[in-house]
Amino acid sequence: MMNQTSVTYFIILGFSAFTDVCLPIFFFFLFVYLATLIGNGAVTYIVYSDPALHSPMYFFLCNLSILEICYSSVTMPKNLINLLSKDKRISFNGCAVQMFFFLGLGMSECLLLAVMAFDRFTAICRPLYYNLVMSAKNCCRLSAFSWLLGTLLGMGQTIFIFSLPYCGPNVIDHFFCDIPPVLKLACSDTYLNEISIFSVSVVVLLTPFLLILGSYTQIISTLLKMTSVENRSKAYSTFVSHLISVTLFYGTTSFMYLRPRSKYSSEIDHFLALFYSVVTPMLNPLIYTLRNKEVKKSFLKILRRHKIFCKN
Repeated sequence: MMNQTSVTYFIILGFSAFTDVCLPIFFFFLFVYLATLIGNGAVTYIVYSDPALHSPMYFFLCNLSILEICYSSVTMPKNLINLLSKDKRISFNGCAVQMFFFLGLGMSECLLLAVMAFDRFTAICRPLYYNLVMSAKNCCRLSAFSWLLGTLLGMGQTIFIFSLPYCGPNVIDHFFCDIPPVLKLACSDTYLNEISIFSVSVVVLLTPFLLILGSYTQIISTLLKMTSVENRSKAYSTFVSHLISVTLFYGTTSFMYLRPRSKYSSEIDHFLALFYSVVTPMLNPLIYTLRNKEVKKSFLKILRRHKIFCKN
């Protein structure tokens, strides 16, 4: 890579245009990042600690929480440093590594959300086959498949993009090394890269989304046919939580990577990237726990066990 480019580092512009409010922005991001770590860490600990939650649905939820911690940690620490520092450089290889982890974890999340939709579909629409289909071995396979395929696709995209020559300028108009702003700096034709990005986005975003949509259609149809109000309420609660999470993540990422290059706007890119890389990882623990009685019950049980909260 280095032999094909004269650029040895990039400058991440980030929020330099808002110099007057850099400190408030820093504290806002610090709060969001800490909330992401604490929230997702708490969900992971609760699921791990309570045997009552050792089921496929919570196994995948635990995977999602770990993924969100990693996903947020790829961009936030460097972003926080840049907000307080005048030196906003990131090395050429450092930018490539950041993009690799960001893409790999993001694609893994797309696949994992599809797996979680399949889990809900099986539990609600095919309950008699649930224990057979979602056995411990199959759950591990589905989880490993999501992580591995996302990592491989992220690696392929990163190698393809950073194999291009970069002769200058080297200023990234974004707050991390994302595909569109980095690709703008390449000093060669990027048509094949754009086709590759679009193709992979269709595979990773559109295909799982269509599978999720099909699962939701079947789930809604089954819920409407349920006669037991209690069973319908319980199934509806877990279904709605997953629906909100999918809408937030897929909505912003699809608009980011499936729209034509001519429609790219740095302001819109900043907003979308903030939403799916910063806000969504923080919201997911709230989305999945506020409507879930079992998680709240386990949380209170852990608090009582550690004598943090007592209830007679």
